[in-house]
Parts: sequence; structure tokens; C-alpha cells
Amino acid sequence: MKRRYIDIITDNIIPSNNTYFATQLTKWYQQHQRILPWRATKDPYKIWLSEIILQQTRVAQGLPYYNRFIEQYPTIYDLAAASETEVLRLWQGLGYYTRARNLHACARTVVNQFQGQFPNNYKELLTLPGIGPYTAAAIASIAFKEAVPVVDGNVYRVLSRIFNIEVPINTNKGKHIFNELAQRLIDLTAPDVYNQAIMDFGAIQCTPVKPICISCIFNTSCLAFVMGKQNQLPIKLPNIKSKKRFFHYIIIEIGDELLMSLRKEGDIWAGLYDFYLIEGDKLNEFEQLTDELVDLIKRHQLPIEKKPKLYKHMLTHRTLYALFFRVVATAAFMKEAQVLFKNSEINSFSPESIKLLPKPKLICNFLEEFVYI
Repeated sequence: MKRRYIDIITDNIIPSNNTYFATQLTKWYQQHQRILPWRATKDPYKIWLSEIILQQTRVAQGLPYYNRFIEQYPTIYDLAAASETEVLRLWQGLGYYTRARNLHACARTVVNQFQGQFPNNYKELLTLPGIGPYTAAAIASIAFKEAVPVVDGNVYRVLSRIFNIEVPINTNKGKHIFNELAQRLIDLTAPDVYNQAIMDFGAIQCTPVKPICISCIFNTSCLAFVMGKQNQLPIKLPNIKSKKRFFHYIIIEIGDELLMSLRKEGDIWAGLYDFYLIEGDKLNEFEQLTDELVDLIKRHQLPIEKKPKLYKHMLTHRTLYALFFRVVATAAFMKEAQVLFKNSEINSFSPESIKLLPKPKLICNFLEEFVYI
């Protein structure tokens, strides 16, 4: 009978149906766990909120945001009652703004369809906006003690090293193998503790760079350590090459106010505010730009101030390059410009109002550097 791959890779580490791995991991966790506010509760709302905030975000960066959200929205009813603009403003700086919009949509779904109570099982949690397998597993196991494993970057790293799994983690085969192995290893009696333990173990002990192998509880059985391969695992196929985008922002000043535009769905930063934007296939000087507003500025002979800094901003699969041009508007110019802005979400805002608008990090950095707010 042909043996399954998952059986082969575990035979030398753990006997079948043995709780050795989970027991050792839990002992380590009892001594080394991070003290975090969402660890002191079984409230699914707080657990869910922490997991959404910490997606693609370090704990040190996410913790202040978690505290601000709990202070502003202590219950899911408070979050559901907020406007999307308010939520995006509080989220500002974390990036990946789809998470914030899904966070808000999920809160409203739980309130409107589940009477404010999160579903108590993995399968139903997956039906909520913005909740994928990892987040559903975290909520189900930690809040409701359902024995479903979390599999995130930390878990991939720990398991790939200990069991010497060379299948790329970002392939369907890899995901299947790691999920099956994680399910086999989970502590069925305390899945909440086990899942938090393996996440902390990956974050503290089995780190991406320079893992602390000498004092590791698994260093006699970790195949990667034995073979000196810990820095080669996990294996991940190269990501899609980052696309370059070139932004030219026109900052129009009207007295002490600035014109800002609400970005629409279908592109990055939907629901956030930035300036009038002209995108090109390369960076250009103002005179080289082709646009109705540029033509209007030239006809009115308005002075152009090019801000000296070139901004480079990294997003997933995108690298943005941005230049900013300042224009002080006249009454005659604005009278004609209103025709161009008629069907656009472009309005003037005072510095105090701009502070309250949700904005991309790129725009925040610019405003702060040039003391506009």
C-alpha cells in the first residue's frame, strides 16, 4: 500500500496519535507567551478585531490601532453604527484599506444578520465579509475552542523547518500539506492555547531571520536544524513583479483651503481622499502633462510650484512614484474649474477638516512634511 506524503514526513518526528508536539509547544508558551490585551479575553469581537488589524501588520504597529478601535468602538454595535469614513480615518496608516472596509461590512453583517453575536463555528465564520480561513480558525479556536488549526506565516515557517517540508507554501499542494499537518498536530483539548502557542513560537523563537535554534525545544528533532537548512525554509515561489505607477498630483489652494478628491471603487485607496491626480506612463514635468485642468491652469497663467521631493510608495504588487505641483487659484480660474469638477467628488477643505478625512499614507506624509495640516 502506497504511503501518504503526510505520513512519511511525520514518522521521524512524532509517532501517530502522539501529543508530544502540542505538549512541548504548550510548555514553551506558558513560559514565553506575549502579554497582549486580546489574549485576556474570549470575546470574539475583540479577537476578530485583533486578527484583522494584525493581518500583514507587526504587533508593535497594530497594538495602538487595536487600542484606539476598542476605545472608539467598545462593542460591535458601536463599530456597525459608525460611518465608513470614520472607520477609514481611524484605520489611516495601516494600509491595505480593503481590510478596513471589510471590517466595517462584517460588523454590520453580524449586527444585522446575527443579532450582534459572532457565529460560534469555523464554517459559518467563513461566510462573513473579510474573514478567510486563518481568521475564522483563530476566532473559532480561541473564542469557542473548536479544534481547527491556524495556518499563517509563523505556522508555515515552524512546520516547514521542523518537518523539512520543501513544497512551496504558496502553492495549492503546499497549502494542502501544511493544513493537513496542522490539523494532525493540534491539541484537541486546548486548541485555543495551542494555536496561540505556535503563532508565538514562530514570532519569538523560530523567527524568519536568525532563528534561536540553540535553545529551541525542538532542536534535537528539527530536521532543518539538523541539516543546517533553517535559513532555506520555508520555500515560497517568487511573487508577481511589482508594477510601477507614476502619479502627478495637482494641489489647488483656495485661500487657506485645499481641493481634495474622494477616490472611487475599482482602484487602490477607494474611499480615501487625495488631490487631483494625473497618472502617466512615466514622471513628467508640469509642462509635459496633458489634461483639461492643466490646460486651464496654463490659460490663466497661474504660477506652478513643483515640490522638490519625489515620493516613492510601496504597495502589494505596485510601486508608486509621485510628484506634487502647487497652484494658488484665482476666482476666475475656479469659476471655470467648477465645470470640470461638476461630476467629480472634488471639494475644498480647511486644514482642520483635512485632518479628519481618511487619507492614504502617501498623502499624509506629504501634508505633514509641507505643514499643510
